[in-house]
Amino acid sequence: MDRAEQAVLKFAEGYNCAQSVLFSFCDDLNLDKDKALKIACGFGAGMGRKEEVCGAVTGGIMVIGAKYGRGENDGWKVTGTSYVKIRDLMNQFSQKHGTYICRELLNGCELTTEEGHKTYLDKDYRNKVCKPCVRSVVDILENII
Repeated sequence: MDRAEQAVLKFAEGYNCAQSVLFSFCDDLNLDKDKALKIACGFGAGMGRKEEVCGAVTGGIMVIGAKYGRGENDGWKVTGTSYVKIRDLMNQFSQKHGTYICRELLNGCELTTEEGHKTYLDKDYRNKVCKPCVRSVVDILENII
């Protein structure tokens, strides 16, 4: 199973978009899967359902950070490399989907309200919008990392 399929499967199991993307790279990054799921948990639905930056994109940013981010023994130039890759991810995602802002991807559906959640379910945004976003981020990451 490739990473994109693994991420979509994790998403289908009920994990959020950020969790699903990060999880699919855990083996390659030598990350503990349970810890990665916990770390990414709050980033789903645009960070705690605030619908800011798409959770799949923030999961991708975590992948880039885990691979290229600045650690305790790294120089400051490492940060610049990771920022370039993060901008590349965000730009490619936005080119494909029109935006990387969750509320725009979901056509203004307000996930923090009962009515908004019902709209999300009724319009099947999980499968029509979110699942393709998860797949896109993994595909983009595979080309830039």
